[in-house]
Amino acid sequence: MPATRERRNRANAACACDTSVRKAVGVDPEIKVANRHRLRRIEGQIRGLQKMVEDDRYCPDIIMQIASVQEALRGVARNLMRNHLHHCAAKALRSGKKQESQAMYDELLELIYAHLR
Repeated sequence: MPATRERRNRANAACACDTSVRKAVGVDPEIKVANRHRLRRIEGQIRGLQKMVEDDRYCPDIIMQIASVQEALRGVARNLMRNHLHHCAAKALRSGKKQESQAMYDELLELIYAHLR
């Protein structure tokens, strides 16, 4: 098993996530509702983008719409990160178990680096 997957599995175990299906346990209902609404709007924006491309719309207009979708997706990612920090990460870091804490630090760094790209 690659080291990254092993760290992720330890971090999942630390936050009481089901490691076999990687399903979150502590999901804030308000964040979930907000994300679902935001994703529905993004879905509509994507359909709009498809229509813009089909209609040969002006390239800068399409690019601006793409930037809007990307920012909306970043908003969903921020909500998910907030939830993960509040539930899973806090639990793992408070556990006092060095291996679980280190795995969570590693996972958080990977998430931050990926989100910054």
